[in-house]
Amino acid sequence: MNAPGPDLPLAGGMLYPQAETPAEVAANLAAIRERMARACARAGRDPAGVRLLPVSKTVDQARIRFAHAAGYRAFGENKVQEVQLKQPQMADLGDVEWIVIGHLQTNKAKVVARLASEFQALDSLRLAEALEQRLRHEQRQLDVLVQINTSDEPSKYGLHPDVAASFIQQLQQFPSLRVKGLMTLAIQSADPERVRACFVRLRQLRDRLLPDLPAGMRLDELSMGMSGDFEIAIEEGATVVRVGQAVFGARALPHHHYWPSQQLPEEQVL
Repeated sequence: MNAPGPDLPLAGGMLYPQAETPAEVAANLAAIRERMARACARAGRDPAGVRLLPVSKTVDQARIRFAHAAGYRAFGENKVQEVQLKQPQMADLGDVEWIVIGHLQTNKAKVVARLASEFQALDSLRLAEALEQRLRHEQRQLDVLVQINTSDEPSKYGLHPDVAASFIQQLQQFPSLRVKGLMTLAIQSADPERVRACFVRLRQLRDRLLPDLPAGMRLDELSMGMSGDFEIAIEEGATVVRVGQAVFGARALPHHHYWPSQQLPEEQVL
């Protein structure tokens, strides 16, 4: 088990200043990349094997454009309503990809099937079926990650690790879904080892699933780690880290202000 790195800000309690200029967004992205590289060095990993996904939820299009100018093309969004709003606003750029990382209701599957390049929160067969139907209508396929609840918190979405093998086997009936890996959210804690345990659990689950993985499916991707814990996640095998506030700055208001129709359980720092 790796010791916590010297650069680790733990989840919760971090205050991130607003990045309001191209230079500030670019500087934040560069600083995160440096921290990612140091975490990779501690774990003996190649930094090229870890993808930084800027999370742009609640971020205005102007600041997303700053990140685009800094070289980033894919952005993570929790709500399909935001993807619907931002996609036409930024269509002039031509190469922006939207990755949906938050819980999805089946009645929103059509939006993901039409606009998303990747979906990282697949956690039910009902949702898989809805996505499959819409994707067939759109005549396309979609990369998906299966969300696992590794913290055993009832407030979090995701499958229990014990049912992951059966769930993945059943996904064979949905050929439009290209299974690429697993995703999780760690417990929000000031204790780095409690956070680390969630990431270790996902990596170990992936390793157990690999021998019986259906043909055509892959589990190369482990999406885990956010603004407050991405370095721990990298030390434990993350291939994608989802970082929002450390890039764009703290959100001024809690989640339920932006989405009052649904009190979201994941109040962690993305």
